[in-house]
Amino acid sequence: MHLKTDDIIRLEIEFDSGSIPPPFSHTYKIKTGFEKDFVNTQFDITYTEREELSEDEIYEEGFTPEDDYSFKGELPKIWESPFKTLYGKTNWSNKKNLDENGGIKILAKDKHGKIVRGIPSNPEEWQYLAQEFIQGIYEINQKEAPLTLQYYVNDSQEGELFYELTVKFSVRKIELSINGKSINVSWESVKALLGFVFLPDYDYDQAQEKKPNKRGHYIHLGDGFWHEFGKGIINIDDTFDATSKIKSEFRKLNKH
Repeated sequence: MHLKTDDIIRLEIEFDSGSIPPPFSHTYKIKTGFEKDFVNTQFDITYTEREELSEDEIYEEGFTPEDDYSFKGELPKIWESPFKTLYGKTNWSNKKNLDENGGIKILAKDKHGKIVRGIPSNPEEWQYLAQEFIQGIYEINQKEAPLTLQYYVNDSQEGELFYELTVKFSVRKIELSINGKSINVSWESVKALLGFVFLPDYDYDQAQEKKPNKRGHYIHLGDGFWHEFGKGIINIDDTFDATSKIKSEFRKLNKH
């Protein structure tokens, strides 16, 4: 059963990471209520099966013993449409429950009081949207600042270009400037770039703190370091050239 999208007043998303080991294993639940002027939100994330890990082992993987997090509050109304749009185009699997591999479950309620539950056949899209929403929550609650990226190009073909990109998940807004000039870009136009940026491995031993001035291509991930393409950025998957994809997506932004 599929509820009419326009009638939905509440969506709940439950995620289980499945059989991946701690400290990475976790579950989260997002509850959204679509009000007149905002999206009423409750979010809880719990990291699981850490009992046998020492604090040092947790810290070594980039986590802390206090990673569980809860939020209750309001997010901007602009989030209602992406959730309803994704629900409207989703087909549902025949599975009733998640298995050991984990996954995602959806609950929807409409204004007539009908409630349906299902496991989507497009879980990656739901997980991606959920992660964007979680970043929006972190911004609203000032747990994290908006994502900022800088990209510097200095070569004979493209000349000298300095991109400054700010991604405001809370309001689904992109701020972009190239050589100081503001460029209007849509949220969707940056999605592919964001998907590629964090795929490679960044070697901080080869990174530098000052903005480069030599020929080359460089990226700054908002953490104080510049990484050079061809030196300190390494494709993890030999079958997929993420570094070239990053460059091409920035070029696309320069054509808007």
